[in-house]
Amino acid sequence: MHKAIDTSTEAEEVQLALMRAMSGRDRIRQACVLSSHLRQMAFDAIRKRFPEMDESENKLAFIELTYGKSLSDAIRSQAAGVSN
Repeated sequence: MHKAIDTSTEAEEVQLALMRAMSGRDRIRQACVLSSHLRQMAFDAIRKRFPEMDESENKLAFIELTYGKSLSDAIRSQAAGVSN
């Protein structure tokens, strides 16, 4: 098991106990909430670093950072009406 570097052993044990006590549905819900927060943090960081980007460019930057340049280039080309 991976040891968190920013959490005490005691706090990590409490977190794990709480997660284990959750139903499967609640664990999935929590994972979705955390994923949404993480995505929002990434978008906010891109906006802060590149304030000149519009929302469409921000989304493409996120896609490039998350899934790779080839996918973001393909989406960019499709949006521009260029065939691959």
